[in-house]
Amino acid sequence: MDALTLTPGQYERLLEGAGVTLSILGFAFALGIVLSLLVGVARLSKRTWLRATSLVFVEFARGISSIILLFIMAYAIPILLGVDQRNLVVLASIALGINMGGYGAEIIRGAILSVPKGQTEASIALNLSDTQRLRFVVLPQALRVILPPMGNLTIEILKGTALVALIGLNDLLNVANRMRPRTDTVVLFFNVLLMYFVLAQVVNGLYRLAERRVERRFETRSPKPDNAGLDPLGVAE
Repeated sequence: MDALTLTPGQYERLLEGAGVTLSILGFAFALGIVLSLLVGVARLSKRTWLRATSLVFVEFARGISSIILLFIMAYAIPILLGVDQRNLVVLASIALGINMGGYGAEIIRGAILSVPKGQTEASIALNLSDTQRLRFVVLPQALRVILPPMGNLTIEILKGTALVALIGLNDLLNVANRMRPRTDTVVLFFNVLLMYFVLAQVVNGLYRLAERRVERRFETRSPKPDNAGLDPLGVAE
């Protein structure tokens, strides 16, 4: 078993890299969720220009390579806009957040379309505004459809953070690469694999917890059937 473990100092360095990885994931996730919601709703707008603009964003975000987008954010944007290139964590997070927003927008659009039209018609009858209808009626029901694929997408973004090593960030993968000359490569990357796996399981667990909370909310709000207390033949017990 000892043959598959590293020294405490090596684990400390890997944990520092994992901290950078989680920072990038956190920023990218926050931006990705905001973009997913805004663009996903815009894809269903009644305004043609808004639908067209959101569609262009979705196709761009999904169609461009994540590596190319990272290099654009890390090198081209600082030169063109005069942005401080030293803040690579933010720039990398924006690139991954854009990528997540493109895919997440389609998840949210599909989830909104899955909500029965009767719910929307009922909210219109109650004279709710578009914002109130989306916030209180549509999105709470769409969450049941949104969470599972959004969890998968978040894990994909977690694995995509390994690409930031190409622009010089000391994430988990880059730290591991720098340790290679003085460490057994098989043992080193076995431990890195396990760390990515654990991080993915943490993300998966958080989403499963959110799914259970959403399901519990719907169960508590669901009306009890009128034939409660009756046996299958409809005779009172």
